[in-house]
Amino acid sequence: MAVPSWLERLRAAGKTALVQDGKRKIHYLFEDGKEMAEEYDIKTGQLISRKWREKNTLGGTGKWQVEVGEPTSSLLGALESELITESSSNPIFMRKDTLSSFQWRIRNLPYPKEVYSVCVEEEQRCCVIRTTNKKYYKKFSIPDLDRYHLPLDAAALSFTHANNTLIITYQKPKEILAAEEQLQKELKKIKAANSGDGDCKTQ
Repeated sequence: MAVPSWLERLRAAGKTALVQDGKRKIHYLFEDGKEMAEEYDIKTGQLISRKWREKNTLGGTGKWQVEVGEPTSSLLGALESELITESSSNPIFMRKDTLSSFQWRIRNLPYPKEVYSVCVEEEQRCCVIRTTNKKYYKKFSIPDLDRYHLPLDAAALSFTHANNTLIITYQKPKEILAAEEQLQKELKKIKAANSGDGDCKTQ
């Protein structure tokens, strides 16, 4: 294949690791200058967060874009966040994966389960959330499937609703489960910068 696979790109990227607060933090620097930062639970190996950053048009460092995990509102300055805080009643969309599935949670959606429909738009390579009362609409992609060039499967998609939260689950295909297992083995071989044996000292 002329285009390197996603797993090959991960292997080729410059990587540094840090162990902190029960998490293994991995920073990737790709050949095109993009950066990716991931956090894994040390005990379970579960992905907690994934963020991306790339150079802006002037060559400076851009802002981190969250793909998995809590939105980074805490990174805003105190005054700025006070001025532009979202209403606490607005729907909050975030991705929080499990070991076997991709999962999205939309908080502050009080409507009963029968109001929602979640479907796959194969041509647009995305999932769409609709409500019969026209109160909420959301279109979102699954970047992992795009990176591995895998099709979307409507049968892998399901959803439930509890405590004003819509939870959407997409079962990971076997190709991704196998690649993630392989990657975990390789990530564990990276010596953490703060493991105590290297030159790096932690305060």
